[in-house]
Amino acid sequence: MGLLRPAAATLGAALLILSAGACAKSEDDGSSTGSAAPASAGAQVVASASAGAATCTIDQYGGTKLDLKTAKVGFSQSEKEANPFRIAETQSIKDEAAKLGITNLTTTNANSQFNKQISDVEQMIDSGVQLLVIAPLNSDGWDSVFAKASAKKVPIITIDRKINATPCKDYLTFIGSDFAEQGKRAADEMAKSLGNKGKVAILLGAPGNNVTTLRTSGFKDEIAKVAPDIKIVFEQTGNFAREDGQKVAEQLLQSNPDINGIYGENDEMALGAITALKSAGKKAGEVKVVSIDGTKGAVQAIVDGWASAVIESNPRFGPLSFATAQKFFGGEPVDQDVIISDRQYSEDNAKADLASAY
Repeated sequence: MGLLRPAAATLGAALLILSAGACAKSEDDGSSTGSAAPASAGAQVVASASAGAATCTIDQYGGTKLDLKTAKVGFSQSEKEANPFRIAETQSIKDEAAKLGITNLTTTNANSQFNKQISDVEQMIDSGVQLLVIAPLNSDGWDSVFAKASAKKVPIITIDRKINATPCKDYLTFIGSDFAEQGKRAADEMAKSLGNKGKVAILLGAPGNNVTTLRTSGFKDEIAKVAPDIKIVFEQTGNFAREDGQKVAEQLLQSNPDINGIYGENDEMALGAITALKSAGKKAGEVKVVSIDGTKGAVQAIVDGWASAVIESNPRFGPLSFATAQKFFGGEPVDQDVIISDRQYSEDNAKADLASAY
């Protein structure tokens, strides 16, 4: 099995969430990337909360108890579903809603346009949604949404990216990974693959959100600590997109043909970089590639020798999002930060665990 970080279910033993691994479409050919992973393979596991971690109840937040089956629920997706992470994320929300018998689910997609996402969410609030699950594009700029939601006591669960606001006031809770820890683990894998020396480039995620900020700082801080002879010589945003990642990597290879490693802050950019490496005549493994997400394409790249390691960022938020909402509407306290533990893939387990990827 893949390497799992130590974890304990802070939402109760039942929240060792079992979620079917969604079949993601490949951007290469539009076809399915393979059979869905077994439910247990796609589980989101909640990491242990620190002692005295802040919680939130319906009395603190405001609102009334309700049955999710009869509730009007809204889900706002931030980016187009060409990225396997977004495909799996949205499908997980839809699948769990269907499993729970939630028949009144509205989903929207902002297609990477922040103004559209704000408009989408405000329209859902105006239409009477009683619960919002939001995958935010940006971490700032949500004040108008908070004002509308607060007026109607609509709880907001944010997933995968954090909003810069006050939990249990502006929004209910954040569910997602420890992004700085992901960057740190990526740095450890890069240092190991390079023997603690060499020149490394960073393909930065999209600006304006905490995922990019923390995956960058976590990586840089850990490299400086464990491998000071590794020099970061190039940084440029690839906007979490494969095409942009390829273009940036092509520029990188022209300016730094002797680059030793590439850190992609998501798998799509890393896969674009691998395409650029192939076009530049590089051999598999000549430039070490480490990335974050856990898509089938990236894990297959490890199997094929083009990538060294992938740190998972599990997108299957449906079960944990709705389980958290059920606890909240049932009057139980929920953590203001619900942090999940992520596995990682390397040459040791990539082939055996390919089915666990999405």
